[in-house]
Amino acid sequence: MSRKIAIVGAGAVGGYCGAHMVQAGEDVTFIDPWPEHVEHMRKHGLRVTHAMKEPEFSVKVRALHLTDAQQLAKEKPVDIAFVCMKSYDTAWAAMMIRQYLAPGGYVVSLQNCMNEETIANVVGWGKTLGCIASSITVNLPAPGHIHRGAAKHGAAHTVFRTGEVHGRITERAEEVCRLVAYSDSAKVTSNLWGERWSKLVANSMANGLSACTGLGGKAMIESDPIRRFSTRVGSEAIRVGQAHGYQLEEILHLDPETIARAGEGDEAAMKACDEQRFKDSSRTAGGQKPSMGQDMEKGRRTEIEFLNGFVVREGEKVGIACRANAVLTDLVKKVERGELKPDPKHITELRLN
Repeated sequence: MSRKIAIVGAGAVGGYCGAHMVQAGEDVTFIDPWPEHVEHMRKHGLRVTHAMKEPEFSVKVRALHLTDAQQLAKEKPVDIAFVCMKSYDTAWAAMMIRQYLAPGGYVVSLQNCMNEETIANVVGWGKTLGCIASSITVNLPAPGHIHRGAAKHGAAHTVFRTGEVHGRITERAEEVCRLVAYSDSAKVTSNLWGERWSKLVANSMANGLSACTGLGGKAMIESDPIRRFSTRVGSEAIRVGQAHGYQLEEILHLDPETIARAGEGDEAAMKACDEQRFKDSSRTAGGQKPSMGQDMEKGRRTEIEFLNGFVVREGEKVGIACRANAVLTDLVKKVERGELKPDPKHITELRLN
């Protein structure tokens, strides 16, 4: 009998992965708080498009609005729940789905930032797993439409890394890996926390910058001062992760130490870092914005406090001052509150001591 899967948050990542699961014949129920999105999925299904060579496809899906989730109480319990909400919605999403889990059911954080502890505080560490989506580059441009602004990576780059919080390789981690592998390349990792912090670094280098400048990924790479500032942000985050004892993985196809040294002014490291980032940008559509840039554009709350703000707070615990991350956090919050407009000058004219 197939496992019953719930996708809590049918946005860019949840919608993309869930649509591929449905296409493969899995039993998937989508739960989402956006009424127009849910209604469109009910009437027309979920459409997935790509900026590169992959063909588009549409699938008929089962979609529930949050107010309909109570229907799950009358059905077979949920075996695997993927939480794909923004970080600030993690706690209530985990609380909502907990009551519908099967006795052996579990929750997977398929999100940015580090939300496993928040989920574990609701369902217990024994029912909590993590899954990192690395360089997936997806967005939700309209109700019922998921778009991926980059090519599928396949063997060139492992997109999904699934793992247990205790680091052991288990059957359920392998099952999660099997499910997300419908979308792109995937592996089971014994280093969930190192993978998670490495993804946090990558996100910290792009998301907030897009939100405060209004630029897409390619335009940010092409600007020398913005690219340099991005590297400094990543360097600080890497040093904090190292101080916490995380075994960091490759970040943006670079050794973490290369990014760290580049952000600290090492010329050879800066050259290597720049070359790789220009190379990677060629695989992404020109106008594609990181998720926080998309959120700012749509007038939504950002995850800045769970990303760069989190780096600052974790740095304070180990005595590392993260000046660039703190400045970026402040800038994004000001743009979010409407005190500033998105503008590249916030970074290009910035002077840090």
